[in-house]
Amino acid sequence: MMKLLLSNDDGVRAEGLKVLAERLRQVADKVTVVAPDRDCSGASNSLTLKRPLCPETMDNGFISIDGTPTDCVYMGLSSLFNAEAELVISGINHGANLGDDVLYSGTVAAATEGRFLGVPSIAVSLVGKQHFASAAEFIARLIPAFKQLSLPPGSIININVPDLPYDEIKGIRLTRLGHRHQAGEPVATIDPRGKQRYWIPRVGPTKDAGPDTDFHAVEQGYISITPLHVDMTQHSALADLQVWLAGLEGLLESDRD
Repeated sequence: MMKLLLSNDDGVRAEGLKVLAERLRQVADKVTVVAPDRDCSGASNSLTLKRPLCPETMDNGFISIDGTPTDCVYMGLSSLFNAEAELVISGINHGANLGDDVLYSGTVAAATEGRFLGVPSIAVSLVGKQHFASAAEFIARLIPAFKQLSLPPGSIININVPDLPYDEIKGIRLTRLGHRHQAGEPVATIDPRGKQRYWIPRVGPTKDAGPDTDFHAVEQGYISITPLHVDMTQHSALADLQVWLAGLEGLLESDRD
């Protein structure tokens, strides 16, 4: 039995969050839900810094915050709600978080904030909008063994579940992130008052969906599990950069002369 903090980026009233909370309350000691008061898809790791936040407790016990997914996990793990979480779970997202999606995902960002604050964290997404119960069932079966998992510091787990009945899912695949093509140009439109507006387009089509990628696993009917690392340092580039900077050093000294 564990103490869990749940959040998401689709909003506190989202079906995926509701289904996940209901299922996990059957296997967890305590489930605290702190989520945005609206859809914050694409919010990434943004924090609300220029105004105060206003938490409100809903009739079902969920806590709604007028902020981002990262705000919600930050607040949820503070002493305000006495969450005492041993695991942060973000989701169930309404749609995929595959490949480059993780750069923009509020779902992944909420899990990242949990890990940053020292709590093991999982992001879970349904690649569709129908079989949320399948994703919830998988997480319910996974978390009893989660304490046995040892990950490097700064790591989170990104899970994508195919939109299938649970007994039709073929299995689990450990994957790497695939990649998408660049999205298209902003889409122009005119609002009712005649002002020019622009929509950000949908994500680009798949570019790298090799057999070891998250895209491929889900397409074949498997649950994809991808470890993500918060450290964005490109360690393999350090040696080349060191040589380059050594050449710049003399140039900067000449400029000072």
